[in-house]
Amino acid sequence: MSKVITSSQGGTWGRQHQRGLAVSQILVVDDEQRICRFVARAFEANGFQIQAAVNGYEALRLVASQDYAVIVLDLLLPGLDGYEVLRRILRANPAQRVLILSAIGDVESKVRCLQMGAVDYLPKPFAIAELIARVRRRIEDRSAPPPPRWLEVGGVRLDLQRRVLRVEDREVSLSHREFILMGHLMRHAGEVCTRDELLADVWGYAFDPGSNVVDVCVRRLRSKLDRGAIETVRNVGYSFVAS
Repeated sequence: MSKVITSSQGGTWGRQHQRGLAVSQILVVDDEQRICRFVARAFEANGFQIQAAVNGYEALRLVASQDYAVIVLDLLLPGLDGYEVLRRILRANPAQRVLILSAIGDVESKVRCLQMGAVDYLPKPFAIAELIARVRRRIEDRSAPPPPRWLEVGGVRLDLQRRVLRVEDREVSLSHREFILMGHLMRHAGEVCTRDELLADVWGYAFDPGSNVVDVCVRRLRSKLDRGAIETVRNVGYSFVAS
């Protein structure tokens, strides 16, 4: 059964808030009610309005009915995990600012969430002062234009929301790693991306694991392209060149 935790000072803000008003209202999504209460008290003491949900379905219901300056989202949620909640929130509103607050602290999870469109990622355990500072910063950034949906080089377009590649009228599905690698190469089109750079930025490795993961992923991408090219720079790395 879903529950909504509301501030004792403000009641349920949905009755007080008109959609579109620029207020510092924060939604915290976490199944640990202790954390919700702790975060709510701290934010309220700093002048924020807080609403909280303890599962993903409740969070989506709230997001559909009102606006939030920032959503603080846990990944380990019952029923509907945080990755899917993040995907649905940003599909409905790409400009929504979502900060991930999770006990999952590995590099791959961080990269995945940031690539999906999260604006920040703070691992648990966390310092409440840092969380508040990060949220304040994201609110200050709210006036900035939303990130573009498409990354385009020549006739190749990468859909940053749906994570698919469009080559003229053809749509190509990409795996998670292929999507990250293609985005990196397209953002640095015409430049040489070294294997060390790709291992660090795409795989999150601070060292060379001694495998050919980069070459294998590049080969898969090449098989899906019929426009543009991923060129090999011998003994260095790869470069994406538009046709």
